[in-house]
Amino acid sequence: MSLWVDKYRPTAINKLDYHKEQAAQLRNLVHCGDFPHLLVCGPSGAGKKTRIMCLLRELYGAGVEKLRIEHQTITAPSKKKIEISTIASNYHLEVNPSDAGNSDRVVIQELLKTVAQSQQLETSTQRDFKVVLLTEVDKLTKDAQHALRRTMEKYMSTCRIILCCNSTSKVISPIRSRCLVVRVPAPSSEEICTVLFSVCKKEGLILPQDLAQRIAERSGRNLRKALLMCEACREITVCWIVILMPKSEMKAVFWPSLPA
Repeated sequence: MSLWVDKYRPTAINKLDYHKEQAAQLRNLVHCGDFPHLLVCGPSGAGKKTRIMCLLRELYGAGVEKLRIEHQTITAPSKKKIEISTIASNYHLEVNPSDAGNSDRVVIQELLKTVAQSQQLETSTQRDFKVVLLTEVDKLTKDAQHALRRTMEKYMSTCRIILCCNSTSKVISPIRSRCLVVRVPAPSSEEICTVLFSVCKKEGLILPQDLAQRIAERSGRNLRKALLMCEACREITVCWIVILMPKSEMKAVFWPSLPA
């Protein structure tokens, strides 16, 4: 059984719950004919990864959601074996190169080279480039970032890079200047409440306004955390209701059949 945060994650740009104007700009970006490298930044739980996946679906269609986990072994010049896990579809590859520690430079060079030189399986109806999604780029070493900058230039014709991070302050300026920066602000408390109400309605549950507001505030405007907290409330209903709500409101909250 999927967690709510995965079960109700939007899969298309037009289904995004907030930052609608930015969503329209992303859709226009797909159809402009010259898709650039992207640097997507924003706080945890703001919806960066969701927007990136919606963007990829707009680019390639539903096939981008058919994901597989791959374990790759990369040999460094020193003959050291580096194990790295990636998530891939036929059209893109996602990796967190910082998982390789000080060997992140080698991982970036080898993976991007492999992706850029490989052929798509369905080229007749798709783009003429693949996408590599690199997460937590603000944790990369400076050597890895400089290698990334050179690789971005070398394989621009067959590969686009989408970089994802919480802050751009630790990303070197040559990379920032080669990307279109997309900042995803944290959702407001009101926007988080709207999402919580929508999810609970789909689950056939009743979410009181006061409880939704408390969850939104305690999540620190982190939508992923808010959804996890809300689902936890559902799983341990009685405990949360006793703590957060007066007895007069204990009936028909998350368990409509809860006895008096």
